[in-house]
Amino acid sequence: MMPNGEGNVVLVTGASSGIGLATAVAAAAAGWRTIATVRDPDRADRLRRAVTEAGASVEVVALELTDPVSIEACVQRAVQVHGRLDALVNNAGAASLGTVEMADMSEFRRCLEVNFFGVVQMTRAALPHLRASGGRLVTVSSVGGVVGQPFNEAYCAAKFAVEGFLESLAPVVATLGVGVCVVEPGAVASSFVENAGLDPEAMLADAGPYAPALSGYLARTSAQFSTAAQSPAEVAGVILDALTATPLPFRIQTSDSAARFAGVKLADLDGARVQALTGGWLSA
Repeated sequence: MMPNGEGNVVLVTGASSGIGLATAVAAAAAGWRTIATVRDPDRADRLRRAVTEAGASVEVVALELTDPVSIEACVQRAVQVHGRLDALVNNAGAASLGTVEMADMSEFRRCLEVNFFGVVQMTRAALPHLRASGGRLVTVSSVGGVVGQPFNEAYCAAKFAVEGFLESLAPVVATLGVGVCVVEPGAVASSFVENAGLDPEAMLADAGPYAPALSGYLARTSAQFSTAAQSPAEVAGVILDALTATPLPFRIQTSDSAARFAGVKLADLDGARVQALTGGWLSA
């Protein structure tokens, strides 16, 4: 891989908004040949405008992350057009909020299908080409992939699975010249949660005995996103650095607050510190 990535090929999933959009724009502006995937290319106007404003260009490609045929076609098209693939940024994902007793099992399955199995299938499809180029596999996880968070049971389960999968895979593919990294943002001011179509008032009305705890959680989270959230561009900068960093860390938090939060878990052998921390989020 060239030291600055210029001229190399990167595929970024989930690029219609938020972190994915900012990453695709940043990569293209830095000279990467950038393939930006979206579910519906006809709804990628925001991405195209941002790329044009940056004086760059990207190739917009349709991708349905829950469809193995779509995944394989997307990766193969990238290689056929550009002759190689130097990096994959697994960014696409879906929010999920609720608790197991009140949630539909189909919601749990959908969350795991998008956030975990989508990453596994994209990784599987890309690895032969990353082996050929000595490339990078960078996956956007979350501090929720380290610390389980109330009312994020399905989402955190998926992100925990992603981190376990990649932590296990990393030393194996390193023997073949592929670098693996997980990027862990905290709160990010993007449309990620909004795109999930969540209705807090309806959720509270349906929460039954969990309503008081949910009310406290929603109040705390709203304050966190309004005062401490990073911008997608800040997170994209970290991802872009990970595409060329030497040495490449396996795990990178995108802010000091994210690092402090993840550090609680990584130093918490019996789980007591995490339970005390997150339990405090549930009082109104």
